[in-house]
Amino acid sequence: MTGAFDERERGYEAKWAHDEETHFQIMARRNTWLAQWAAQTMRLAPEEAGGYVQALIEAGLKGKGQDPVFEKIRGDFAARKVSCSDSAIQQKMKELLDQASETVAKKG
Repeated sequence: MTGAFDERERGYEAKWAHDEETHFQIMARRNTWLAQWAAQTMRLAPEEAGGYVQALIEAGLKGKGQDPVFEKIRGDFAARKVSCSDSAIQQKMKELLDQASETVAKKG
């Protein structure tokens, strides 16, 4: 009986690890595309855009708060006086999340 329980537990752990990896891949892809969109919206030079993509990805990985990626974009837009509503940023985030989910699902 213990063997069946251990096997079930290993199955749950494997599923959890797979789900976490999938979520990470989706968010990394979304944040990369989102950073590219934000860099283009702010009209960053190509050499600046690459650094911005990396900075946004790091914000997503290390950030604190409800949504550090959203907060960074909103702050960067404000600093550069880019007119873009919070709802427009959130809509772009949702759109790119959906695209990233589809892309990762097709690969899997």
